[in-house]
Amino acid sequence: MLPALTGYSKDSLTELMAEWGEPKFRATQLLDWIWKKKAASFEDMTNLPAALREKLTETHCLHALESTTVQGSADTTRKFLFKLGDGRYVESVLIPANPALYGEKSDRRTLCVSSQVGCAYGCKFCASGLAGFSRNLDAAEIAGQVLMAERLSGERVDNLVFMGMGEPFANFDKLMAAIEIITADWGLHLGARHLTISTSGLVPQIKRLADHPQQIRLAISLHGATDDVRDLIMPVNKKWKTADLFEALDYWNSRKKQHLTLEYILIENVNDDLEQARILATHAKRLTAKVNLIPYNTVEGLEWVRPSETRCRAFRDILKNAGVSATLRLEKGHDIDAACGQLRLKQETEEGIIEAPVKS
Repeated sequence: MLPALTGYSKDSLTELMAEWGEPKFRATQLLDWIWKKKAASFEDMTNLPAALREKLTETHCLHALESTTVQGSADTTRKFLFKLGDGRYVESVLIPANPALYGEKSDRRTLCVSSQVGCAYGCKFCASGLAGFSRNLDAAEIAGQVLMAERLSGERVDNLVFMGMGEPFANFDKLMAAIEIITADWGLHLGARHLTISTSGLVPQIKRLADHPQQIRLAISLHGATDDVRDLIMPVNKKWKTADLFEALDYWNSRKKQHLTLEYILIENVNDDLEQARILATHAKRLTAKVNLIPYNTVEGLEWVRPSETRCRAFRDILKNAGVSATLRLEKGHDIDAACGQLRLKQETEEGIIEAPVKS
């Protein structure tokens, strides 16, 4: 696998050009072609010397991934399946007109980005970890998803949520390297306040991000307000109990201005008991957190069921009546296997890369 230029920072690319005896401004030209003009090949970079373009072709690839499948839905949500250099796959989902779930304006396009191939955390409702964990994505593969989504859609991506395949905080350093590229004025130039990282509850990394200077938003995949319920569906809770998690969120609030978001996928007869709503309301109010309620998105290979819309609304109303900002997301993309990992799972199973997961 040749290294992809989309993984280079301005400093590292400037160093490479210096090693090759090229002037410093070549790095600026390359970055402009990659991130602003969205060049499809080195040959498109017409203001570079032919010898440099030839050398780049021999030593590097321009993009770390290629598009293999684009699924669109009736509500214009689009899902992209990308093939990586080693033959594995990841996916991203572009969601238009998102209802201000993470503090952004509601008339924006939000891209859900993956950080790993598979996932080791095994949340019981999620397709990403059904075939286990393969590897971390590098900065080029993470930032490249955004670049490719913009090229394929012809639209500017206004907001990013790192809650696709994988646990972002289990790939913290490479994720932050990608975020440097995404937020830099020489890169995609997307403000840190338009980025949200979602975690299943890795307490040390929550504190690391709290100490990071950029004003990146944080969402917690909570899915249970008590240990007994969270233990059923979130293996991470065995290591960091809800008390540890909420202590880390108190630390976050002491360091950051952005309000937290608590994600809560509603699963029938698992975590949709209205007593859970009352306990969740207590935590959310103390943390001044917003709650996103998401009816379970059916995943082939899993037996979970989404609650009735009536039940979902009752759960939401308990939160609202307690003074908590709560959104019930009757999600987009249900007709395109939009739950994280489903499209990749089908593709890799068909190609024999992984075995078809067996229901546990």
